[in-house]
Formats: sequence, C-alpha cells, structure tokens
Amino acid sequence: MSPTPRLVLASGSPRRRGILDNLGYEFVVRPVDVDESQLPGEGALDYVRRLAEEKARADARPGDVVLAADTIVVLDGDLLGKPRDEADAQRMLFRLAARSHTVSTGVAVFDVNAQSLALGVETTTVVFAELSGEEIDWYVASHEPMDKAGAYAIQGLGSLFVETIDGNYSNVVGLPVPTVYRLLGAAGISPLSES
Repeated sequence: MSPTPRLVLASGSPRRRGILDNLGYEFVVRPVDVDESQLPGEGALDYVRRLAEEKARADARPGDVVLAADTIVVLDGDLLGKPRDEADAQRMLFRLAARSHTVSTGVAVFDVNAQSLALGVETTTVVFAELSGEEIDWYVASHEPMDKAGAYAIQGLGSLFVETIDGNYSNVVGLPVPTVYRLLGAAGISPLSES
C-alpha cells in the first residue's frame, strides 16, 4: 500500500489555513513567494489561474500534493490587490462603496508524484453598502484592510459593509471550499478519510 500523499498549503494566509483546519484536512504550511505582476493583456481569470499554478509548483517536493490559491477583487475591469498603504486602502474602499464587484480565486492542486495539475476558478459577486468617509477612516484605522485584496475582509469588520453576495462565501474569504474539496478529492485527499 502506497503512503498517503502529504498535503501542502502553499500559503501563509491564516484565513486559508483556518478553512482547511475547520474542514478536517491534515496538512503542512509551506508559503511560497512568486512574482505577482500581471502580464500585458492578461485577463483577471487567466491571471489568478496562472498565479495559483505558479504557487503550486514553486516549492513542490516528491510526495507532496500542493494546494495553492490566489484571490483578486475586480471593479470596472481593474484588479484591486492588497493596498500599498492606508491611502491606497481608502481609495479602494471609496471605489467599492455602493457598488458591485467580483472576487475571483484561482485554485491549483499539484500532485508531484503523479505530475498532475488540476485548476479551478471561482467567482463571487459582492455588493457594498454606501460608506461615509468616517466609516472608511475608522475601518482603515483598524488595520484589517492592509493585507487583504480589495482592502476588506468579509469574515471580519468588513462584513459591516457587505450588503449581498451572489456565489460562494468562502471564495471571498480566499479559499472556495467546494472547488478545493473537488480538486483535492481528485488527487486522493479527502477529509472524509482523515482521522
């Protein structure tokens, strides 16, 4: 009987780690660093798919099944990544206020021994409430927006400003559970069989 493949989460995100923990997966965390520059003419979905694949392959080792993801916020065709500073976070939040935007996460599962790669992209539409300057200043002062794509966390204080979502909630947090479950299952990893 062959040994169970080792699941590796190629991300230092506490949110992604928490989602996998809550689902009962056994895994190790091995963050990777890749160039996240968007290529000329590259569309948003191609961009997150490519980054997820690059992250999955970046530090893959024999015996690993690597799970990697990348999440972006898109408004009017513009990618809103993590804010550079507080002024950038304020600018993003003013743009998102009283508007609809999409959150897309690319997910890659790379089975090193089988040399197989599975990819998926999940997109969710999020509608923000109107926000006052005072609300934006308060939220930015909390520092929660600073390491989040689009400058907000739907699972934190940012939930105060989200009116509706259409699609998968965990995708907006940064790891779409149904997609992850399906892709890992195809690689032979399921929380149903973990003790």
